[in-house]
Amino acid sequence: MKAGFDLSNLEFAHADSIVKHLGIEFTEAGEGYLTARMPVDGRTHQPFGILHGGASVVLAESLGSTASYMLLDDPTKQRAVGLEINANHLRSVREGWVYGRCTPIHTGRTTHVWDIRITDENGKLVCVSRLTIAIING
Repeated sequence: MKAGFDLSNLEFAHADSIVKHLGIEFTEAGEGYLTARMPVDGRTHQPFGILHGGASVVLAESLGSTASYMLLDDPTKQRAVGLEINANHLRSVREGWVYGRCTPIHTGRTTHVWDIRITDENGKLVCVSRLTIAIING
């Protein structure tokens, strides 16, 4: 991520979006990573009362697409959009928070590939995801 990026500048991008609806909060951006957290509650549960795999994927794609946005040369003329995502769900979570950390695998001119690791409050791995982003002119 670009040094000195102010995460409060992301508010405009997530008004009235799934990120806001699910309660995802971006928590830290540093050299080569972005982190966020998401509550595990009624908004993110599946019918059996555990974290929905789709909610984990939303957290992963939100992290990766935001990380790509932070790397754009000109966000007024470029867009970072999801091209492909996969996720392995490794552990269930019933309540509390999950934490995602996004790191780059590849950041090219037209594509970015991200590794996203989601953990529970005890640091145990919940989900591993890889996301490919397309950088388009928009």
